[in-house]
Amino acid sequence: MNMSTQLLYNDFPTFLRKYFPYKVQKISLNAGFTCPNRDGTKGWGGCTYCNNQTFNPDYCRTEKSITTQLEEGKCFFAHKYPEMKYLAYFQAYTNTYAELEGLKRKYEEALTVDGVVGLVIGTRPDCMPESLLRYLEELNKHTFLMVEYGIESTCDETLKRINRGHTYAATVEAVRRTAGCGILTGGHVILGLPGESHEAIVAQAGVLSELPLTTLKMHQLQLIRGTRMAHEYEQNPSDFYLFNDVNEYIDLVIDYVEHLRPDLVIERFVSQSPRELLIAPDWGLKNYEFTARVQKRMKERGAYQGKRYGVTKKKVSLQDGMNNDQ
Repeated sequence: MNMSTQLLYNDFPTFLRKYFPYKVQKISLNAGFTCPNRDGTKGWGGCTYCNNQTFNPDYCRTEKSITTQLEEGKCFFAHKYPEMKYLAYFQAYTNTYAELEGLKRKYEEALTVDGVVGLVIGTRPDCMPESLLRYLEELNKHTFLMVEYGIESTCDETLKRINRGHTYAATVEAVRRTAGCGILTGGHVILGLPGESHEAIVAQAGVLSELPLTTLKMHQLQLIRGTRMAHEYEQNPSDFYLFNDVNEYIDLVIDYVEHLRPDLVIERFVSQSPRELLIAPDWGLKNYEFTARVQKRMKERGAYQGKRYGVTKKKVSLQDGMNNDQ
């Protein structure tokens, strides 16, 4: 990554170089978990947009052991960078939603695989019991560890609409508890969820910046075949704005990044789903091609991360003051 790109935003590869003197690659795992909004604990059917096939590579299948998935993942990447090391990425569904002893076995199995130098654990804000957090706090002293929370939105109305089964207050609590234990804490958001305007999405960046997050992933709303959201779209397409013009989404991303805290690490702007599952938007761009377009557009606009950080908050405070005077 060249210097001019580093000045645009804090990128994830540069962040990783602070921890590792060699190249590292995440290997996605499916450890056979489910979610509390799938099994009836907090709801049924899962999140309305979710089809986990969209982010599980071929080597990532539940009938395979953690070790087998990691070894096959290593073979997939090793031809390109033989000296590469790996992070075991517990990605599919909710990877803290099980009994503690079973979780320990799976995490520790991953760490015994040759070349695995750390864990990234994807989960929900309402699935971090105190006993597990204490275990992870101890584990964090011995290996690289990041906990990544699916935040998706800061708006409770949106979270209810997409059947998340938790509120934004649960996100705030989980992120603060986790970061408070010294664990690197990441967040994931979807830009373009139904009912959220451009202005509301951009304002979300300032709200998230108040949290002690280290990293942030964002991606566009994707309509995926077989999901409840795809059915909702068929019934009421006017409820959705899908950014079929990629340049419009790029400008939204840049507006969002300008309002983010300057030291937050941006892991990605966009996600890819298999073409056979994707309904829309279909831009025909690889992630690296999209990122190059964002960088080019940022330079054209004179944009950089944090350029407008705090502006929205100041406007709100001023408005509050005016309202109090009346």
